[in-house]
Amino acid sequence: MKSTDYRLQKEIQNISPTNQEWFKDFVRQVLESDKPYYTKADYLGLSIKELDNKISYLADDIKQMQVLKKSLTEAKATALEAVASVLKEYGIDRLDGTAISSITITASKTKVKEELIILDEKSLIELGYFKAVLDMEAIEQALELKSDDEINRHVQVEVSKETTPARIKVNAKRSANNIQADELLQIVENQTAA
Repeated sequence: MKSTDYRLQKEIQNISPTNQEWFKDFVRQVLESDKPYYTKADYLGLSIKELDNKISYLADDIKQMQVLKKSLTEAKATALEAVASVLKEYGIDRLDGTAISSITITASKTKVKEELIILDEKSLIELGYFKAVLDMEAIEQALELKSDDEINRHVQVEVSKETTPARIKVNAKRSANNIQADELLQIVENQTAA
């Protein structure tokens, strides 16, 4: 992952849904600059793409860390059992230390877990061990097909709206070269700072 953050990237990373006016002002400055339109578009788009790269990089790191955590947890559990086994071999139930208080062996535990296995489902249903549940999908289909009161008098349809605000979409060129993109961002960053 590259370590250079361009100003626009930093501004994006600090934006919040409740406080974004300062960010809009910065975008206005970029758009009102005397740079060519394609340079402005590249600066905005590549800054957002760099955040995509960071998010992807972090997602990969998180996956790797989760695998490592699981591996270390399993290794620790195995080591605790192995040390307990060796200490038992030597008849040691407590080992005192100077940096730690002591190492003691816990007693082994047995958990009993019950699992219900159905051998004859039909017979249990006949005995009354079942529950009826409304088929919501069938009700929705019937409402679409029938306009009579057969179902309508038993249901109420509530409509709710959720509006997603307009957003930009950064469309990458198929043969975009990341080195050129980094150089372009650096040039625009230097020009913006001047």
